[in-house]
Amino acid sequence: MSKSNQAIKDITLVSICAAILFVQQLALSFLPNIQFSTLLIVVYAKVFGFKRTTMIIIVHVIVVNLLSPFGPMIPVYIPSMFVAWMLIPILLSTVFKKLESAYKLAIFGFIFGFVYGWIFIPVSVFILDIPFVAYLMMDLPFEFMMAISNFLTILWLYEPIKKILVMHRIRYDAIA
Repeated sequence: MSKSNQAIKDITLVSICAAILFVQQLALSFLPNIQFSTLLIVVYAKVFGFKRTTMIIIVHVIVVNLLSPFGPMIPVYIPSMFVAWMLIPILLSTVFKKLESAYKLAIFGFIFGFVYGWIFIPVSVFILDIPFVAYLMMDLPFEFMMAISNFLTILWLYEPIKKILVMHRIRYDAIA
């Protein structure tokens, strides 16, 4: 397969996965911190690898901040959002590369629910001048909701979604 054909396939894959990520986040936005984003990024990292997942995250962060009907995020938070989402493929392709079971990945997702919120603390405290304790107290219930949501969605849906994506990945890789 030529490099240009592979590039077109990769752009298509990244676009579809980023669109799914954006649409589900938008569809569930009426529920605070309840979404399938962590689940999807975990599955993408495990099935498509670090490079493609990184591209999906870049597109997702840009699209969420440009096209969200709730308005763009405060611009100083964009790097925090990118770093937070990038932790998943970084950790799952290095330190936690051997994590494969849905239960262990669900525990990873639970912990990530808190880590995601904590990554926004430096910007909130040092740039936006929000008192640390006040920020933490206001954000903890939302972090807990995200942690529980991550745990349950990964536990229940990781294997079925991974199975579907692996099947499509086999077809994707077979296309000349």
